[in-house]
Amino acid sequence: MAETYEGYCVKCKEKRQFEGEVKVSDSGRRMAQGTCPVCGTKMNRILGKA
Repeated sequence: MAETYEGYCVKCKEKRQFEGEVKVSDSGRRMAQGTCPVCGTKMNRILGKA
């Protein structure tokens, strides 16, 4: 189930809306992971605790 998040694209150097899925990192933090709609680079956004 993909949702829309706002994150920073390192390659474009701009904040962009991206569709991503919520995953849990190795350190136990929740993050949204998806791709930049312009350049296709992988984007991550760390989410707050729920």
